[in-house]
Amino acid sequence: MIEEMAKVICITNQKGGVGKTTTAVNVGYYLAKDKFRVLLIDFDPQGNATSGLGVDKAELDATMTDVAVGKVELSAVIKKTKYKNLDVAPTTPQLANAEVEMTKLAKKFVQLKEAIHLVEDQYDYIIIDSPPSLSLLTVNGMIAAEYLLLPVQTEFYALEGVAQLLDSMKLIRKATNPKLKLLGVLATMYDKRTSLSLQVLAEIQKYFKDKVFKTTIPRNVRVAEAPSHGVPVGAYDKFSKGAKAYRDLAREIVERIK
Repeated sequence: MIEEMAKVICITNQKGGVGKTTTAVNVGYYLAKDKFRVLLIDFDPQGNATSGLGVDKAELDATMTDVAVGKVELSAVIKKTKYKNLDVAPTTPQLANAEVEMTKLAKKFVQLKEAIHLVEDQYDYIIIDSPPSLSLLTVNGMIAAEYLLLPVQTEFYALEGVAQLLDSMKLIRKATNPKLKLLGVLATMYDKRTSLSLQVLAEIQKYFKDKVFKTTIPRNVRVAEAPSHGVPVGAYDKFSKGAKAYRDLAREIVERIK
């Protein structure tokens, strides 16, 4: 039997604070709960996905920094989390320095792609949490992935910078990764009681049409609190609106990729 290769999803938006890492952690958690083997690669120097899954950065011997500069293979940094089927490739703020080192490498754009290639038969889904900027790390994520998931906050200036990101996606598709496609646009921090949220969602839907996920992620205290406890929202309060939304989103992703 031929081993199915993992479906690689890069979650990105060059704006910070749009729920990118929260989405990476919680989608990973719910895919794993649905019995898929999941690897979450923390490729954002802030390392929030690492701490959001309860990993103690002080105890790490090797991280994605070492993978990025070609010192070690990805398998050497992967850690099991306390959740069945969910592994994490952790990072620390040192990854920001690695980006400078990467610029000197001959294969600087495909470091991540080549690293993933060695482990992709061990997982069903690999999720890359990339930095909130159009950096070399983000480009590595987009070149390594087959799917792009774009979280967009339902607030003023939501679509600012999105056009630039889509241009980058087109360039990457043309130059190095013809398989890259937009999996979907996710409306985050949505509050259906405010006319602004409704307005922005309508604008996003007008711009992206059927690419917008049916699931919206609500503004939810539980979603905001969970990372400070080092757990996904589903483990923190599985009955919260936020947990339900991420569970629905994970299932919608599976449907879209089929």
